Amino acid sequence: MSLALRRKLTPWWFALPGLIWLVVFFAIPIFNQISVSLMSGDPEVGFDLTWSFHTYWDAIRDYHTQFLRSIGYAGVATIIDLVIAFPLAYFIAYKAGRFKSLLLLLVILPFFVSQVMRTASWQLILNDEGWAVARMQDVGIVGSDGHFLATGKAVVFGIAYNFLPFMVLPLYATLDRIDRRLIEAASDLYCSRATAFRKVTLPLAVPGIFAGSLLVFIPACGDYINSSILGSSNTTMIGNVIQSKFLNVLDYPSAAALSFILMGVILLGIALYGRVLGTKTLTELAG
Repeated sequence: MSLALRRKLTPWWFALPGLIWLVVFFAIPIFNQISVSLMSGDPEVGFDLTWSFHTYWDAIRDYHTQFLRSIGYAGVATIIDLVIAFPLAYFIAYKAGRFKSLLLLLVILPFFVSQVMRTASWQLILNDEGWAVARMQDVGIVGSDGHFLATGKAVVFGIAYNFLPFMVLPLYATLDRIDRRLIEAASDLYCSRATAFRKVTLPLAVPGIFAGSLLVFIPACGDYINSSILGSSNTTMIGNVIQSKFLNVLDYPSAAALSFILMGVILLGIALYGRVLGTKTLTELAG
C-alpha cells in the first residue's frame, strides 16, 4: 500500500469504530423497528410482515392528543429551562471566578441519583399538605383547592427540573468561549452593557441555545417517568403510550409506529427551529 493511500485511509480508520457502533446500535435497530411497525398479528400467533401502513394512520387518529400534549409539555419545559439556565450559565462563565468548577459540579450533581428517585422525591415534597404547595398558593401558582400533583403543571415542572443541566452545560460552554475582547470593543465604541449583551453576547450564544434546546426538547418529548410519577391519566404523554404498548399490551407494531411518528415530528421541529435560528449562522458561529 502506497504512502499516499495510507494517508488517505487514515481518517477512515479513526472513524471505523464509530461507524460500526452506528450500524450495529442505530441503523440495524431502526430498520428492524420499521419492519415491526408494518407487521400485523398478535402475541399468541406471532407477527408477520404484511406492509400494514394503516398502523401509522390509526396511531395518529387514536393518540394525536397525547402527541400534542407531549410536544406542548416539552416545549414549555424547554422555555422554562432556557429562562433559568441562561443567567445561571452567564454567571458561571463571567462572574464565578474560582468557584466555577464548584458551581458546574452542583449543576450536574443531581445526575448522581437516578431520575426515578429524583422525581419520586418531588412527589413527597409537592404533596397537597406540604409547605411547597402552600407557598405556591400564596403567589397564585396553585389554586385555592391546593392541588398541584396529578396536574400538567407538575409534569412540566418535573421535566424542567430533570433536564435543566442539559440546557446549562452547552450554554456555559458557548458563553465561556466568547472572546471577551469583542465585548470590550463594544464598550469602547460607547455601547451600554445592555446593548453589548444584545448585539454581541446574545448572538454569539445562539449555538448554545440551539444545542441546549435540542438536548432538553428531544428527550422531554419521549419522557414517560415524570408523567407516571407526578401526573395522572389526564396528563398521559406519548412516551407512556409507547411504554404501555411495548411492555403491557405487547402491541409491537403500534408501539413502533408511534415511535417513528414521534421521531418524524421531532426531526421536523428541529429543521424548523434551525431554519428560524439560521443554520448557516449557527455553523459560522460554531466554527
